[in-house]
Amino acid sequence: MLLSELEEVLEMTSLVEFQKIMVPLFRRIGCCLNSSHYQVAERAHLLWNNEHVLHLVTQNRQVILPLVFSSLEQNIQNHWNQAVLKFTRNLKKILTEMDEELVSACQRKLEEDNLMSNVAAEKRRATLERLENTTAVQPVFNNIFISVEPATCSVTC
Repeated sequence: MLLSELEEVLEMTSLVEFQKIMVPLFRRIGCCLNSSHYQVAERAHLLWNNEHVLHLVTQNRQVILPLVFSSLEQNIQNHWNQAVLKFTRNLKKILTEMDEELVSACQRKLEEDNLMSNVAAEKRRATLERLENTTAVQPVFNNIFISVEPATCSVTC
């Protein structure tokens, strides 16, 4: 219902007023596009079928596309609902036709972000491993060390 009401409000919104709210609005719409609740995701995709909304987006695509692009890619890779997948592919096609260079730039940025995230995760894993190895040998007295085995849990989580 909220997305339907939002569409009605956007139909009456001027470009100047739209620009004041577009960043937080499309961050939220990106979340809705990516919702695991298929009705929410479908309704968020249908916003883009509205001519006035699409015009507002087209006029501000440099700001809006980067806000929603990762949600579209996540849907393409992971969404369980076939209708949402179809809507997502169609929306990506519309955005590509709107500005192919910007979509390519968003794709490159997403790939860079994913790579940086993977590198950061690997660094955290290596740091944790070093920390675990370091804490396995603990001093008992001044110059005497004993080896301490890490505790194991018999319950599988």
